[in-house]
Amino acid sequence: MTQPTSLPDAEQLFEKFTQQIAPLIQENSAIVGIYSGGAWLAERLVPALATSVPHGILDVSFYRDDFAKRGLHKENIPSQIPFDVEGKHIILIDDVFYTGRTVRAAMNELFDYGRPASISLAVLVDRGGRELPITPQVCVMQMQLPASQSLQLQRQADGRFHLTLEKSH
Repeated sequence: MTQPTSLPDAEQLFEKFTQQIAPLIQENSAIVGIYSGGAWLAERLVPALATSVPHGILDVSFYRDDFAKRGLHKENIPSQIPFDVEGKHIILIDDVFYTGRTVRAAMNELFDYGRPASISLAVLVDRGGRELPITPQVCVMQMQLPASQSLQLQRQADGRFHLTLEKSH
């Protein structure tokens, strides 16, 4: 992994992301985006794939192991899983993969909805810093960032994506 000198074009990454996820779609698949960036990706992904695969959103705030420290998102959106998770091949979508703790929380919440047949993790960027034995099956870009920096997916008013670097809290 390399440290970025400039940030990649998030729209180009999204195009590659769509191409890499398309082969994962099967008869009994569903797409679940992790709020917020993963949910934004999932919202655009379903029409881009030209499929009627069921999809939903998870806000994993209550399932995080650091909830007492982080609390809820500023814009708390309840999880919306409008399909039966039981036996589905779930494609879990997140924007930036870091420690693996958000994904662990998402899997815990998914199992509260039922027992999926499988869960595949797809992320736009793996920024390094893994703390748990969780690895994305789909990852468009890998980069190494220091813990003092946070890579954020942003969504413009027209729905287009861009990436920003921020100082970590």
